[in-house]
Amino acid sequence: MNPLAISIFIMSLAIGTTITISSHHWLLAWIGLEINTLALIPMMTKNPHPRAIEAATKYFLTQATASALVLFSALINAWQTGEWTITTLLNPSSTSLSIALMMKLGLAPLHFWMPEVLQGIPLLPGLILSTWQKIAPMTLMLQISQLINLELMIFIGLISILVGGWGGINQTQLRKIMAFSSIGHLGWMLIILKFNPQLTLLSFTLYLFMTSAMFLSLIVSNTTKMQDISTTFTKIPVLTSFMMLILLSLAGLPPLTGFIPKLLITMELMKQNAIILASTIMFLSLLALFFYIRLTYILTLTLSPNTSYSTSLWYFKTKINFLISPITSFALFIFPLSPSLLLLM
Repeated sequence: MNPLAISIFIMSLAIGTTITISSHHWLLAWIGLEINTLALIPMMTKNPHPRAIEAATKYFLTQATASALVLFSALINAWQTGEWTITTLLNPSSTSLSIALMMKLGLAPLHFWMPEVLQGIPLLPGLILSTWQKIAPMTLMLQISQLINLELMIFIGLISILVGGWGGINQTQLRKIMAFSSIGHLGWMLIILKFNPQLTLLSFTLYLFMTSAMFLSLIVSNTTKMQDISTTFTKIPVLTSFMMLILLSLAGLPPLTGFIPKLLITMELMKQNAIILASTIMFLSLLALFFYIRLTYILTLTLSPNTSYSTSLWYFKTKINFLISPITSFALFIFPLSPSLLLLM
């Protein structure tokens, strides 16, 4: 794709997200969401493959439906209250708006577009879809968190954690596994959103780092299927070892970064006397732990001493992205800083 076109699309993504984050008016927030959607679709279809066209069409229809519901709910709320302010919401409008934002985030049971779209597009647009495109809807969710029905958020969060674990168990495509991983992580954030929005913001920030590190590793190693990662160690041994640690971090195992949100969310639920809810989400997260451990097991089977000593040129053709080192460090080694991060939030 033309570098000028790519720069325009990336600038449009930044402008759309900035408009949504900084707006106090529902119409401006809706405009920012639309700019985000329209800027990503050309990047999805830069390779004119039928699978990519299908994925872009599904993405456009889903996002258009959610945007229409956002605009309709904002209009109804403005008609009832006389205001377009984001934090001024009545009950029917707040429920429909939250459902529309959950559809944009890909939360269950409105998640059906997410794995199919992510599977049909290249890895770089997949990285943007899994990270950057979730910033604007999550910002709106944080602003209206105290106006959303608690039972609805807990129900959607539990279903998302269940679907995120159950759906990823039988997958062999890494992009679909990352899609279900995203659904599961967002379920954890949604459950704690009403109790502690700052903790949701911290969990979302750490999710962005971990998912970005995993996608960048997949981009560098050019792997999209589970069988592909069994040959990556001979090409990029150091990155393959870090990829294994990133998977364990996504699984939420200590002492890696991914353990921070699970620990803090569980502690917050215990403070709120929601012991049964905390136990339920921990048991449901064991489903996701299974496919993370399975991927880690496949990676460990290919570690040294099974190293190939071939001097072929393909061994030296891998280009390492300069963003991988800092993002991987954040995705793995922030756990000792968790008290400072909590105080900062």
